[in-house]
Amino acid sequence: MTRGVLFDLDGTLIDTWDLYIEAYIRSFEPHFKRRLSLEELLRLRPTSEIRVFRRALAAPEAAAAHREFLRQYRTLHPTLFGGVYAGVLDMLDALRRRELPLGLVTGKSRPAWEITASLVGLGPFQVVVTDEEVREAKPDPEGLFLALAHLGLAPAEALYVGDSVVDAQAAHAAGIPFAAALWAKTREEREKFLAHVDPVGIWRELATPDQLIRQIQDPARSIHERTRECSGTRDQ
Repeated sequence: MTRGVLFDLDGTLIDTWDLYIEAYIRSFEPHFKRRLSLEELLRLRPTSEIRVFRRALAAPEAAAAHREFLRQYRTLHPTLFGGVYAGVLDMLDALRRRELPLGLVTGKSRPAWEITASLVGLGPFQVVVTDEEVREAKPDPEGLFLALAHLGLAPAEALYVGDSVVDAQAAHAAGIPFAAALWAKTREEREKFLAHVDPVGIWRELATPDQLIRQIQDPARSIHERTRECSGTRDQ
């Protein structure tokens, strides 16, 4: 029985792709003396703010670059933030009406989360685990274990909803059923994502946020069964 739901944040609940990319590129520009291309930036694996700066720069420069990143993130938020994905707020409201505790486990830094939280009305979460609270980033399950401990839940009593392979790997390592959030992905992105995640294991494929509510409301369905609704959306 599901007694709590944990979410990834960026790419799952909110669209921060353009915001993050531009903030990263502007923050790296003084150090590389030029704007990085998107391909160059992605090769640096920018899944965790401070960690990507530490991989690319010496310690003093990394700290300065992260401070600049946060400045850029705040400055660019009003124009480049892509919004909350359609249906997400209704999904969160429905979960709260069921009195299910909700949490975030994200690679986002605490300051970046606080910027977004102050500007975007996602509502309350009982626990928020950011990059500062863990020694290792996802796919290490440390953040999920911290969230479970805070909520007083066993792994089998929770779900983790995410949009990336590392989200699925972290859930698998923690023993938490994983729900694949597909609503922000194109058909091609879905196919590629599912091809990588299938071997890890998926509790449900969710084409739209409201499907999560329907799955929680129908616990009799096999935990390994995929949603028929989602499988019919892959050609869209």
